[in-house]
Amino acid sequence: MEGPVTPFVPLNEFSPEPDIVTEDQHTHSPVRKRARHTGSISNTASESRQSPVMVLEESKAPVRDDAYYMADGSCILRVQNTLFKVHRTILSKDQSSFGPMFTLPQGEFGEEGISDDHPIVLQGDTTEEFRHFLWALYALPSELMIVQSPKADLSRLIDIAKVSSKYSFKSTETWALDAIQEYLERNTSPFFNDNPLIRMFPTLNTRSSALLESEGQIARLIRLAQMCSHSRLMDTMIQLLQKLMSGSLHYSYLAMTLADEFNLRDLRGAAYLEVMQTSVFVCPGVANDHTYVEGDIQETNEGPQRLVVSPVQQLRLLSGYHRLSKAWDRLRAVPPQFEHSPSCGATWHQHGCTQSWTDFWKEKTRSEGVLSLGCANVLGRLGIIIKEFDKWGSATYMHHDCKSAARRSIHEKVKQMQQALPDYFTEGGEY
Repeated sequence: MEGPVTPFVPLNEFSPEPDIVTEDQHTHSPVRKRARHTGSISNTASESRQSPVMVLEESKAPVRDDAYYMADGSCILRVQNTLFKVHRTILSKDQSSFGPMFTLPQGEFGEEGISDDHPIVLQGDTTEEFRHFLWALYALPSELMIVQSPKADLSRLIDIAKVSSKYSFKSTETWALDAIQEYLERNTSPFFNDNPLIRMFPTLNTRSSALLESEGQIARLIRLAQMCSHSRLMDTMIQLLQKLMSGSLHYSYLAMTLADEFNLRDLRGAAYLEVMQTSVFVCPGVANDHTYVEGDIQETNEGPQRLVVSPVQQLRLLSGYHRLSKAWDRLRAVPPQFEHSPSCGATWHQHGCTQSWTDFWKEKTRSEGVLSLGCANVLGRLGIIIKEFDKWGSATYMHHDCKSAARRSIHEKVKQMQQALPDYFTEGGEY
């Protein structure tokens, strides 16, 4: 067995609420204070998953930021191991959560945020994220124009939107989200070339650094769209993933995992179907003295790749296979129904019209092209039947208007299957 590819494990890196802590550096009486506003304040997942490296960095003496430790600043903030000295008037704009926090009663040791020894500590952000956010607050108009050019930095825009949302800078958040959307749609972007969006992300089968980076970028954008309730950005990213899935099992697994994490119905059905049809899915375990974890993809000499999924995902995939196979058995036995044209009953032999349609359905559902696809590939089989119907030509015993109605009934059945597809991949319920 070949060594597995290192899996991409999406992290829940965004937090919808700010976590502001002011702490006194006196050893005997620490003072901790959180900003109060509508809604509860929850710690970010990145807090709970801090790496030993990050903890070690924050235990060291903080350093002043080169760009945003300003001599005339009125508020000192600490993010990880970096101190920022900026202006309270700037941080209080846009009805942000900093404004109410600055009005809170002070601790017994004096006002927080006025010295390096007594900063306001912001938790859950990285130094780079907060520096990018401050860039958006302090940049000149000529500097901000870069976001509308091919040289725009997508990662910086994501950081700005994330931090702005966390601290309730609504206008800045909206500006950053709009800039991200324009970036993704801009045909002049050097990443897009002839095919917008798709050329931005590689579709390699091997787990290259470029693929890892693109997966991380896609996951961040979907989490950002979910956190900010930005439906336009979410729709854009779902459409992108649906296109990328056909080119790489890595993207199919990513789409399936994100659909589960954020309950994305429009993405779940297509992602599970793609994984079911293009891989052999197994649960984590040990084989050949190697431990395989969720997300590992193993190349095989013959046949589909082997994908390691969670037990819940495996159950959903197996349930989907069984339900779709049963759905095809029912569909194959009874052709889609349609209403005969009024002129069919008046000038045609309606029984002969119905029989002609039934004979066509029985013949084509057993054709070589249909049987070459898996029994659970209902959408693929219906697609082949539509092509065969278009080749059918004139049927002696089927009215022309009825033939058009029969064709529409097949397309309607495809639409119904696509809409119901996520319901097939659920654990439990009727089979």
